Amino acid sequence: MISNRRGPVAALLALAVTLPLVQTAVAAPVAASAPVAREAADRKVELPRPAGPHTVGVSTLHLTQSGRPDPWLPEAGARQTLATLHYPAAAGTGGGARPYVTLDEARALAGHLGPEAIPPGSEGTLAGTRSWARQEARPVPGKFPLVVLSPGFGAPRSSQTHLAEDLASRGYVVASVDHAYESAASAFPGRGVLPCVACVKAENGEISYADVTRERAKDVSYLLDRLTGPRSVWKHSGTIDARKIGMAGHSIGGASAAHTMATDARVDAGINMDGSFFVPVPAGGLDGRPFMLLGAGYSAPGSGDASWDEGWRQLSGWKRWLSVRGSEHGDFSDLPVLTDALGAPRAPGTLPGDRMSRINRTYAAAFFDRHLKGAPRPVLNGPTSANPEVVFHAP
Repeated sequence: MISNRRGPVAALLALAVTLPLVQTAVAAPVAASAPVAREAADRKVELPRPAGPHTVGVSTLHLTQSGRPDPWLPEAGARQTLATLHYPAAAGTGGGARPYVTLDEARALAGHLGPEAIPPGSEGTLAGTRSWARQEARPVPGKFPLVVLSPGFGAPRSSQTHLAEDLASRGYVVASVDHAYESAASAFPGRGVLPCVACVKAENGEISYADVTRERAKDVSYLLDRLTGPRSVWKHSGTIDARKIGMAGHSIGGASAAHTMATDARVDAGINMDGSFFVPVPAGGLDGRPFMLLGAGYSAPGSGDASWDEGWRQLSGWKRWLSVRGSEHGDFSDLPVLTDALGAPRAPGTLPGDRMSRINRTYAAAFFDRHLKGAPRPVLNGPTSANPEVVFHAP
């Protein structure tokens, strides 16, 4: 959501290093002139309506991995993760829509991304973004494939809500994961908004991005244990078909999807959304399991990120390499929808947020429909007139 694959997380880290290593409160937002602040506050932000037939329910899990210290801040105690679970739900059940982010998280995110992405005075509007999931709604009968979503480095799990809600509406259980001290805008129970300690340590050279990728894979495997094991921590775990599991991620989350597949045979299919492979794809690939590369407009064979060229050669199963003309690194998250709605400027020639969201959702859903549900999805076979921005590469 924040970093650029060509220069991994440089923009993010320039902001992250200004954060103290212990933080439970959020600094006040940058002051705005009264007219600008009023204009920002008057705007309404709404995520795209999910395209599938189901109402969407949502739950939140807080997991603590006893016996495993936090890798970035061991003195903080055991490793903690948060997971937001979206799932197909019965219409008319559940409480009101889940808040997109808290006001403290919105303030932290605005300070992190800067005024060019989140205009000053719009923090309350951002926190009030309309999402579509109903809190603790009753699941519909049946079992559904599970898809794990991993955000970009420094980004909160909420950053791919448009995709999570859409997949759930199409018949998936979706787990969006926050990793403690890897986001600048995630509030953990009893701790407030945690700083991105991993960002600071990566910038200082104390850890590598490969380290982050490996630790995320451990987090996801633990999440799968707790969701699909004999003593699941989620009361609706009966809706999960544990034989059909996929994973997608943005930026370093995409690298984590590949490495999780390499280390955990339960994950059947994966998508890397514009993320460098900080841990190389193993020689021999991912045991023939399907994988898709979905990149920004600059993504092409030989374009500068050698990890994609090498990863493509190693993948031995069904695979696709797609890029989206008019897209940038952050566009594989909620960011373009949010910035458009908040009136923040977009780079000339970039796709509107709603169009980018539609492309993300179309191709992610098609991929998982094909590989987790066995449904034919011709949109994955080659270019289409309905999606002229999507380029198929065959190195």
